[in-house]
Amino acid sequence: MKIIVNVLFAISVCSLTVSDVNSLKILAVNPYQGKSHYFVFQPLLLDLAKRGHDVTSISYFPQKQPVKNFTDISLAGSVEILEDVFPIEKSYSSVLAMAIFLVTSGTDNCRVLLQNKEVQNLWKSKTKFDVILVEQFQSDCALGLAYELGAPVVGLTSHTPMTWHYDRFGMPLNPSYVPCLFFGGGTKPTLYQRIEAFFFNAYFNTLYNWYAQRTDQKTLSQYFDDVPPLEELGRQMKFYLTYKNPILFGSSLIPENVKEVAGYHVAVPKPLSGDLKKFIDEAEHGVIYISFGSMLRATSTPRDKLEAIISAVSELPQRIVFKWEEPNLPGNPKNIYVSNWLPQNDILAHPNVIAFYSHCGLLGTTEAIHHGVPVLGMPIFGDQPSNAAAVEESGLGVRIDITTLTKEELLSKFKIILDPGFRRKVKQISKAWHDRPMSAMDTAIYWIEYAVRNKDFNFRSPAADLPLYKYFNLDVLAIFTFIIYALIYVIRSVFSLRKTQSNKQSKKSKKA
Repeated sequence: MKIIVNVLFAISVCSLTVSDVNSLKILAVNPYQGKSHYFVFQPLLLDLAKRGHDVTSISYFPQKQPVKNFTDISLAGSVEILEDVFPIEKSYSSVLAMAIFLVTSGTDNCRVLLQNKEVQNLWKSKTKFDVILVEQFQSDCALGLAYELGAPVVGLTSHTPMTWHYDRFGMPLNPSYVPCLFFGGGTKPTLYQRIEAFFFNAYFNTLYNWYAQRTDQKTLSQYFDDVPPLEELGRQMKFYLTYKNPILFGSSLIPENVKEVAGYHVAVPKPLSGDLKKFIDEAEHGVIYISFGSMLRATSTPRDKLEAIISAVSELPQRIVFKWEEPNLPGNPKNIYVSNWLPQNDILAHPNVIAFYSHCGLLGTTEAIHHGVPVLGMPIFGDQPSNAAAVEESGLGVRIDITTLTKEELLSKFKIILDPGFRRKVKQISKAWHDRPMSAMDTAIYWIEYAVRNKDFNFRSPAADLPLYKYFNLDVLAIFTFIIYALIYVIRSVFSLRKTQSNKQSKKSKKA
C-alpha cells in the first residue's frame, strides 16, 4: 500500500512539474547583416530552444545543422554580409558617413525583410506567437511586422543604447554624464567632448527620425494599412534588453523596462588545438592577443601605424597571436602567430593570455572582462570609442588613439596593462562582473518569459510620454520667469512713481 501511495505521489509531482513548463512560440527578428551582432543573439535563441521553446529566427545567418525546436527563415543572399569590410580609419567624416550608412542600410533591411516570401507567409497565414524578439539597431521596421502579428515585443541589442532609443524609454541623454555612443568622452567628458556629443547626438537623431523612420513607415504601408507610427510602437515594447553591465559601464538612470543583460553570449571555452595550442602553451612570458574584430579589415591599417605596432610588440618578451587577413605580416616577426580566423573566446580563456590589444568591440570587451584579461583599446568607429572609455573608467584597461599612435606610446601602454598589480585588479573586476543574482543568460530569458506571463502590464517610464516642454519643466521655468519679470516691473514702477512724486514735491517747495 505504501509503495502505491509513493508512486501516486511521484506521478502527481511530475504532472505538476510538466504543467508548470510553458513552451512559448517565439519569433526573433534580426534583420541586420552584421555578423558580430548575430553572434550575440544566437546563443540566446539556441538556449531558448534548448529549454523547450519553439523558436523561429529571421536572420542572414541560418544554422548550418538542424536544431531541435528551432526554425530558420533565411535572408541570406539578399545583401552582402558585413565581415572584414570596414577600413581602419578614424575621422569626423567617417562618423558622418557611418550615420548615413546606418539609416540607409536600415531602410534596405526593411525592404528585404518584407519582400521575403516566408516572412510574408507569417502574416498571411496569421501565425500566432507568444512573444517577438526584435533587434533594436538601425531600423524599427520589424516593430511594424510585430504589430501585425499581434504579439508583445521584447527589444534586444548587442550594444549599449543607440542615441535614438533614449527618448522612447524615457532615459536621459545628457552629454554631461551620459556617454555618446560614437565618441570617447565617457561619463566625465571635457567641454569640447560635451559639445561634440551634443552636436552628433542631434545629427544622428535627426537623420534617423526624419529619414529612416519615415522611409520604413512608407515601406510598411505598401504591405499593411494600419501600422501606427514606429516611434509609438517603440514606446510600447515590454522590455528592452541592453547589452551592458554597471561593472563595465558604471551606474545609469534606467527605467524598469530596460534590463542590463550583458554577457550571455560568452560560451564555456573549449580547449585549443594544433599549432595555436602549442604556440600559446609554450609561451614562457605569456601571450598578447591582437584582434580588431570581424568587421574591420586589419590589413587596412595605415602602413606607418602597422609598422609601429609590429616594431613595438617585437620588443616585448611575450608571444603575440594576431588576427590578420593575409598569410604573413610585413617582416614575418618570429614571435607573432598569424591567422585570418581565431577562436577568440577560447584564446582569452587560456591562462597564458595576459593582455588583449583590441578595437573595443563589445563582444571582445565582454569576453575580456569575463575572463579577466586586461585590454589595450584602440577604438575606430561605431560604439568602439564609448566602449574604450568604459574600459578605461572601469579599470579593465587603457586606450590609445590610432591617429597619434607611435611605437613609444604603445610600449608605455603595454607596460601599464602587463604590470602584475594591474592584472590583479582586472581579476577583481572580473570577479565582480560574475557576481550576479542570476547568470546573464538566465536573466535575459527570465524577462522574455516574464513579458509573456504579464503581458497586460507595462513598465514604461512616465518620462517616455512627456512632451519636451514638460520633461525639461520649460512651462514651470516660464511661469517663474514671468513672475520674476513681473516683480521687477512692479518694483521699478513703484520706485519710478515715488521718484516722480518726489520731483513734483521738490518743484512745489522751490516755487513756495
